[in-house]
Amino acid sequence: MHDGKRLKNGREIPIVHRVIKVHERQETEEVEVLTKGDNNYGDDRLLYAQGQLWLQRHHIMGRAVGFLPYVGWVTIIMTEKPIIKYILIGALGLLVITSKD
Repeated sequence: MHDGKRLKNGREIPIVHRVIKVHERQETEEVEVLTKGDNNYGDDRLLYAQGQLWLQRHHIMGRAVGFLPYVGWVTIIMTEKPIIKYILIGALGLLVITSKD
């Protein structure tokens, strides 16, 4: 786990996990979901707040509509190895300076 940006509730950066169960309450029409990471053995209840069994609508920030494999590794590498980030920024700066209009 890395030190990421914190959201209002103290949690780390949002993550994308698959919905594996949907629970709809007939009387209130509230929808609750249970999620699971693709690389995790079980559901995500261990990641939820203590005693929380379901996610409500306000916990969900968006919906994934596609994916780009391995793109997340770029941010992980730049977080864990800051020198890579500076080399990349320097290379991009050099390209900007030496490019011809």
